[in-house]
Amino acid sequence: MKKIIQTDKAPKAIGPYSQAVEVNNTLYISGQLPMDPETMEMPATIGEQAEQVMENIGAILKEAGYDYKDVVKSTIFLDDIKDFQKMNGIYGQYYQENPPARSAYEVANLPKGAKIEIETIAVK
Repeated sequence: MKKIIQTDKAPKAIGPYSQAVEVNNTLYISGQLPMDPETMEMPATIGEQAEQVMENIGAILKEAGYDYKDVVKSTIFLDDIKDFQKMNGIYGQYYQENPPARSAYEVANLPKGAKIEIETIAVK
C-alpha cells in the first residue's frame, strides 16, 4: 500500500508530486532542492545548497521513521560538474560509514535556478 510522506520541515512540493512515497518498507524521496522550508529561499553557494538539500532529505527521512543509514541510493543533479568536489565533501559528512550507491550528473538547468538537486531511496 502506498503511503504519502509530508513534513513541514522540508520544502513543500512545487508541483504535482509528493515529498516522498513509502511502499513495502521502501521510501522514495522526490528530488530535493536547496530551499529553506520556512522561507522557500535558496542559499547562494554550492556548499550551502548541498547542506540545505541534505537537511531537507533528513527531515523527510525522520518524518517517515527512517535515517540516513537506511539510504541505499542517491541521484545527484548539479548545474555545474565543477561543483562535484565541494558537494562530495558535504554529502560525505552524512554518509561516513557504509555510504549508499550514488550517481551524479551535470544537467543544463534545475528548477528555481538551483545548483543542486538530490533524489533518494531508503529501505528498512
